[in-house]
Parts: sequence; structure tokens; C-alpha cells
Amino acid sequence: MSSSSSEGRRPEDVDLARVEKELLARWPESRLQPSLGRISALVDLLGNPHRAYPVVQVAGTNGKTSTARMVDELLRGFGLRVGRFTSPHLQSMRERIVLDGEPVSAGRFVETYDDIAPYVQMVDSAGEHPMSFFEVMVGMAYATFADAPVDVAVIEVGMGGTWDATNVVDARVAVVTPVALDHAEYLGPDVTTIAGEKAGIIKRDAIAVLARQQPGALDALVRRAVEVEAVVAREGTEFGVLERKVAVGGQQLRLQGLGGEYEDVFLPLFGAHQAQNAATALAAVEAFLGAGASTGTIDADTVRAAFAAVRSPGRLERVRTSPTVLVDAAHNPAGMAATVEAIRESFDFTRLVGVVGAVRGKDVAGMLAALEEVCAELVVTQNSSPRAMPADELGALAVDVFGADRVSVSPRLPEALTEAIELAEAGPDDALGGSGVLVTGSVITAGEARTLMGGASR
Repeated sequence: MSSSSSEGRRPEDVDLARVEKELLARWPESRLQPSLGRISALVDLLGNPHRAYPVVQVAGTNGKTSTARMVDELLRGFGLRVGRFTSPHLQSMRERIVLDGEPVSAGRFVETYDDIAPYVQMVDSAGEHPMSFFEVMVGMAYATFADAPVDVAVIEVGMGGTWDATNVVDARVAVVTPVALDHAEYLGPDVTTIAGEKAGIIKRDAIAVLARQQPGALDALVRRAVEVEAVVAREGTEFGVLERKVAVGGQQLRLQGLGGEYEDVFLPLFGAHQAQNAATALAAVEAFLGAGASTGTIDADTVRAAFAAVRSPGRLERVRTSPTVLVDAAHNPAGMAATVEAIRESFDFTRLVGVVGAVRGKDVAGMLAALEEVCAELVVTQNSSPRAMPADELGALAVDVFGADRVSVSPRLPEALTEAIELAEAGPDDALGGSGVLVTGSVITAGEARTLMGGASR
């Protein structure tokens, strides 16, 4: 980096920019060569840092990040030092590697990268393919957590399960959130096949915590658990949501855990899907701490305090009022359907304007069909991803669903946001609800909108 380009920047910012540039020069997350060989070679060279702590691993199609955040919050409530790895990030790469509830510092991120870089180069040189961006990030996370050290790591799977780079761990608790169609080109054409791939995180003698699944998916997951002699806890049987009421700023829950009931649990997130994530996270933490039917519940006050502190940025998150602007990372039809249902339940909009930016390879038509039920108008745009669907192409799909009179095209996200807010403000005033804006379609779109609206990375 030239002196002119770095002038006025703090040294740690310059170093961080260098590391980010080197990471982004690697294969992106959209380019895969399924194998555990490279990450296995790396962690072996690093002295197997992933064996230094027990792991709660989270796979699934939707709800993984929110569930991982809840597990993290609960475990820290019980006095444990927790490392958390999630993906993708909304605004900063550092969000992926979390210690004590906060993204690692720029200094620690750079130091870890520089420490493992020589070993990454050794793996690159020895193999047919170099390590990908995601694989190196996983290696950084595992090294960070071992160095901290942490009492437990909460690890979100990137894609699939069996061959995902995170899956060099043997998780004590393997969590699978609802499985739906997504990434079919890599994971398979139906939920049964996809669930079979995700089931690979269930290891011998582990505890498998399974959210409510479609029948074919459940069969595949239970079959894997039986093969490896894992204990199974299923939503709707061993745990679940007993009662749920909409509350100001979220919802009030009564949960059935593995050890008994937990009443008066406030969750500051919206939608039935987040209540389901909460029940799943609670069961996972109970399983990790050894709670169950014979031992009773874990401390209910600690559980209540932890859930009340949960945040899940970019998941139906309000980033502005007057008009209300929500950002949501839904990027497949199942996720969008959950978002739409949560909006209907928790917000009294008289008029909602959608802003949608998507990436290629997704079922965009399916997402748009779900949105059509709640959005009066749609502004289609384009995020910064190299895989972004061009705004004009997205606009043509939207016209097929919404009709030409309800769709406008604004290729740049800042202008699309401004247009949507103006459309919302032009709507009829209603003291009970009013107008709002929903920005969605991709994690990237949600993250970029959040940055534009002044949201902090966490």
C-alpha cells in the first residue's frame, strides 16, 4: 500500500485493510471444492486448536446465526467464556470471530492471520487447490479460540455439514435448525438429500438437537444419529414453544426445555421462527450443561436475562423510525415466508414498501412471491456482490409478480433506499401503524443497508 493511500490512517486500520485484501483474493464462499483435506492439513500444522475446547455446532438452512447468537448469550450467562464463529458477515469480517460477545479487535484479527499465514501457504503449496477465504477464516477462528482460551466454542456451519470446513470438530452438541431448499447445486435437489448432508455434523456419542423438520429431513437426521449412537432431542417432542405472545419490542414466551418449563421469557426479536430458534438454543445449552428430565431445569432467571439480552442484527431489525425501516437477511423462499409472517404479526403497517437486492443462484421468484403479500410497492436494486443479480434483471422478475405499476428500478442501493423512504412517507398517515420500508433479499443487501442507515457492526 502506498504512503499516500495510507496517509492519516491508524496503523491497525492499514494492517486490517492488508489482511482483508489478502483474504478476499482467495476463492470466495460462492466457489467450492468440497473437501476437508485443506482445513484438516491446516489445523494439524497449527497443533489442532479445534480440540482445545468443547463445541456446540449449528447447521441448518435458516436460523443458524440467530440460534448461534442465542446459544452464545445463554452460555455466557452461565459464566462461561465463549467463542462464536458465524457467517456470512453483515458489515465487517471481524463479526465472524466473536469473543465474550464482541467481534475480535482489529489488532487480534491481524495478529491471528499473520500467525497462521505461513502454515496456510504450506497448505496452498502442497495441494491441488489453494485454501479458500472461508477455510482460512475457520482456521483463524479455531486458533483465536484456543489462544483466548475459551470454555466452549459455538460454531455455525457455512454450507451443508459433512464437508463444510467447520466440520473438523467433533461437536459435543450438534444443532440442526429447519432444513429447506437452498444451495441445491451443491447440497442436493430435495430436503431429504440436503438434510443428509447437514447430518454430517452429528458425531458419535454427541447430542443432536433437532428443530422441527419436514418429514424427509427429519428421517435423514435421525438415521444419522442412530448410526453414530447420538442422543436425539426433537422440537415438538423433547422441547419446544409452549406459548407465545406478541409484546412491545419482541415476544413473550413459555418454553419447554429438556429439563422442564421456562415461563415469562422475553425475546426482543420478532416472529414465530425466532421463538423456534430460542427453544432450540435453550435445548442445546441444557444439553451442553447436562440438564434433562432427570436433573431438572437450568437456572430460569439466568435464562430470562440471557434471552432478554439477545440481539440478531440484520434479522428483521429496525434501523430507523418515522418511517420505520427494517432490514432483514432473508435470502430464500422459506426465510422470506418467515419474515413476511413476522411482519404481519408484529407490525401494523398500513403500507409497506420493499427494497430488494438479490444474488444469482437463488430462488428469487419464490422470494418475490412471498413479499407480494405484504409489500404495496417494490424498489429493486443491486448490492455490491460480484454475484449480484443486475437490477434490470431483478426488475423484470418483480414485474412478473407485482405488475409494472408497483415496481421501480434503482440500481444503486443508496438511491433505492431514498426512493423507498419517500414512497413510504407519501403514503396515508395512520396513527395505528403508518408506512414502513423493508430492505431484504440477501445478507449482503441487509448489511449494506444497515451501514448506510448508521447501524453498528456487532
